[in-house]
Amino acid sequence: MTRGNQRDQDRLKAQKKLAAANKGKNTSGVSHTKRAESDAEIMRAKQAAKEAAKAGGEAAATKK
Repeated sequence: MTRGNQRDQDRLKAQKKLAAANKGKNTSGVSHTKRAESDAEIMRAKQAAKEAAKAGGEAAATKK
């Protein structure tokens, strides 16, 4: 095998690339499940508001 240290050099290069890619990521400490629950709660609130507005619009349309 005459590869020398090419494999090691490539490994170091890949590590540096990954470190640079992850450098700007937001790591607020919120776990994935907590974030999913929070997002789901927000979407449920939006859906309830939309349904209430739709029900209010139907009631107004039937009064005409």
